Amino acid sequence: MNIELHKITVRELTKGYADNNENGVRAYGGKLDVRPPFQREFVYKEKQRDAVIDTLTQGFPLNVMYWAVREDNTYEIIDGQQRTISICQFVNGDFAFNFRYFHNLQPDEQEQILNYELQVYICSGTDSEKLKWFRTINIAGEELTEQELRNAVYAGPWVSDAKRYFSKNGCPAAKIGSDYLTGSAIRQDYLETAIAWISDGNIEVYMSNHQHDASAAPLWQFFQSVITWIETSFRPTKERKKIMKGVDWGMLYKRYKDQVFDYKQVDDEVKRLILDDDVTKKTGIYPYILTRKEKYLSIRAFTDAQKLAAYERQMGFCADCGQHFELSQMEADHITPWHLGGKTVAENCQMLCRECNRRKSGK
Repeated sequence: MNIELHKITVRELTKGYADNNENGVRAYGGKLDVRPPFQREFVYKEKQRDAVIDTLTQGFPLNVMYWAVREDNTYEIIDGQQRTISICQFVNGDFAFNFRYFHNLQPDEQEQILNYELQVYICSGTDSEKLKWFRTINIAGEELTEQELRNAVYAGPWVSDAKRYFSKNGCPAAKIGSDYLTGSAIRQDYLETAIAWISDGNIEVYMSNHQHDASAAPLWQFFQSVITWIETSFRPTKERKKIMKGVDWGMLYKRYKDQVFDYKQVDDEVKRLILDDDVTKKTGIYPYILTRKEKYLSIRAFTDAQKLAAYERQMGFCADCGQHFELSQMEADHITPWHLGGKTVAENCQMLCRECNRRKSGK
């Protein structure tokens, strides 16, 4: 991997600056991809933006920026996107600083800004090398998400097309799936979720395999299929959607998409589980209904006092094998299993040795 420190003037940076929906934000004579199409939108507030320009006008040092070299020898910003856009917009006359636009400045003031030298680290290397480096330097400014870093490493036609569906406020994925996904589109959370669903969590492998594909349509079609399956199978109400957000729907879709559900029966069980005080993780209700694995519900555990009372009642003997153990060697268990109506109350608590409890749990 090769990392070099360059000094680039504001004049060089802002040359060829352009901002449009088709090509995103370009600068540095068109060779720098500041913000690819449909990537994170400009997020600096006025105070942050003005601080950048104030730094330039006073000649103070601005935080170092990081660029990556692409396969076609152009560049993409890894860290410094918001600072770069602030500088380009000011020089372009898009906003005023201290009530003065760039064209209102005296010639010597303009030259002082245009000749200001920015420090830029430029990195080139393999995908794995760049990703490791990006994670290491991702410590300043508006911290990048894991998916934003991946987008930079695997930049290409596929990523650009995928962002069209998943990476902008009001994007198609947000319109149909925002009720079921956490995070935000502009921070690449929706794109990350969609890739995780289709790849069983092997996001980087999937992006590497498809980096040079011209279209991300298969990913978008898969995502649509998942959302359609959710809404046609369970017919969720507004209230139900509150506990459906953030569920690993991609995994559930792959396993159960061919199964027919009685949505009324499912809805009745959802109501019962919502009202069950022993269910501490309501977002696990739908995964539990489909898989019947209680781990999704985080069933309320017995308290230390309940465990001690049961241990004393049993005089330290395991309720299953009958051998004596120290309290620290035993685990609390529902006498009547939770799924058969047993509650997490003192009367339903028994102490088992670890081996017996593991054996019972595995039945």
